[in-house]
Amino acid sequence: MTPTVSASGLHLRYGGTRALDDVSLRLTPGVTGLLGPNGAGKTTLLRVLATAVPPDRGAFTVLGHDPAGSRGRQQVRRSLGYLPQSPGFHPDFSAFEFVDYVAILKELTDRTARHREVRRVLEEVDLGDVRARRIKKLSGGMRQRVALAAALVGDPGFLVLDEPTVGLDPEQRMRFRELIAQAGEGRTVLLSTHQTEDVAMLCHRVLVMADGRILFEGTPAELAARAAGRVWSSTERAPGAKAGWRTGTGSFRNVGDPPAGADLLEPTLEDGYLLTLDDRATEVAA
Repeated sequence: MTPTVSASGLHLRYGGTRALDDVSLRLTPGVTGLLGPNGAGKTTLLRVLATAVPPDRGAFTVLGHDPAGSRGRQQVRRSLGYLPQSPGFHPDFSAFEFVDYVAILKELTDRTARHREVRRVLEEVDLGDVRARRIKKLSGGMRQRVALAAALVGDPGFLVLDEPTVGLDPEQRMRFRELIAQAGEGRTVLLSTHQTEDVAMLCHRVLVMADGRILFEGTPAELAARAAGRVWSSTERAPGAKAGWRTGTGSFRNVGDPPAGADLLEPTLEDGYLLTLDDRATEVAA
């Protein structure tokens, strides 16, 4: 599939911190998950792709537009929807007023057409009935849907979501997953999250980052397969396991290098993710 977002050799430093270290990637239509521990560089990468901060070196294009020049940067921003981790709501704004404000920033100048678009995106996230309600009176899940509506203004071809399900309860997270899946139909979505379950349920591709580098790029099934033969069950926590925990059945699920004759288990995406990070840490230490 032809990539809609392509990046090559992105580097960025903040003082002595290497935030991005030779990052290259290709994104195609659908939902791509971005996994990594705190400090991995995920938010920095999202900000670069959203043209909020330029890289020190490297290049990227979004939907054929190169943001290195002012005209290309303007074209990227017009084709972009960005939901930051902290949207920065004005609590006294209503849901409609907040999304309308974002629509003005996106240069939707015709008032009638703009208000029609605001109503459309609020309906798309099932907030049409509460559009006049003050944001400070909305639940956490509703506030996240307001932020998603704002990101969807103008029907962007590239949608960037930074930890959109953080702090949501299970019911709210399930509803939000449905909205993200719908948003990924016909457009490119990059979803940064700590929730491996979100990636397993939503994403057709997944990236794993650590220390400013891309460690893995492939399908969720391919990431899970990296743990094949390295997950096993035992009656007690194996001392040599990289990770291990007691399950609801009372047995232990261990991840790492199993002993001979171990009772192997089917690996999950989370197992593959944990081992990818651990293998990277071992490589760096060596």
